[in-house]
Amino acid sequence: MRQIQKMQSNFLISNLFNGVKKRLISYVSNNDKKAGLNWLKVKYLKHAPIGIKKSFRHNDHFIYYSQPSELLHTLREIFGAEIYKVSLPSNPYIIDCGANIGLSVIYFKEHFPTAEIVAFEPDENNFKLLNENVRSFGFSKVSLRKEAVWIENTTLSFSSDGCMSSKINLSQTSSTIKVKAIRLKDLLNRHVDFLKIDIEGAEYELLRDIKKELINVDYLFLEYHGDFSQNNELTDIFNIVKDAGFNYYIKEAAEIYVSPFLAATSNKTTDFDVQLNIFCFRKK
Repeated sequence: MRQIQKMQSNFLISNLFNGVKKRLISYVSNNDKKAGLNWLKVKYLKHAPIGIKKSFRHNDHFIYYSQPSELLHTLREIFGAEIYKVSLPSNPYIIDCGANIGLSVIYFKEHFPTAEIVAFEPDENNFKLLNENVRSFGFSKVSLRKEAVWIENTTLSFSSDGCMSSKINLSQTSSTIKVKAIRLKDLLNRHVDFLKIDIEGAEYELLRDIKKELINVDYLFLEYHGDFSQNNELTDIFNIVKDAGFNYYIKEAAEIYVSPFLAATSNKTTDFDVQLNIFCFRKK
């Protein structure tokens, strides 16, 4: 009798465990699975302390990071949703403006192993992690430049906080540092298969400076950051890419306002009112 009760108890525990396991698995989306995430990893990255260097295993290599929630967001965006998924020829030339810690570089090199990539990241802490991650994966033909991209070769004030919101700061407040900046226009005198621009609010001035050279670019990814007072700039951006021969598609990069009609009385979640991913391509 006791043996039967023990067997029944073990059976119930086993079923309970399997039920919980299946429930946890069901909470993980297909995109999370593509990004190498499971329920426990998501939970950890949501609540892990920031500022301490850690590692995340990805395809038998390690990605080093210090901002867990940002890593989670970027893994989901780049490897889960695959926002940079594109068809490029063999040996493509890619310019990555705002490479952060290098997840975009990793994605490009995994899909185009022979690609030549120039990656810019002016934030000191981000650049250290970017360099370490590229070495961790053993990539070749990747040039890392600790510089900002801008409309001239100069030195700029830069808000550097070691996260995704590091940005050019033209107000030159006391909280900024000086970084070297290069004129992107000078690099676009040759064919570029893919140009990525994610520079936290400096996109408009940069695009105005390179608009004639965009004819040399096949694919352009632009993450736009702006306020409602800058809507005229966003309109101008669409005109610039259209004049360069691009078609474009727009997605919300971040949901700033749940109820946009109440934006005037709502609290925004970032420094910007509008944050968009703009995909620019040429109709074949």
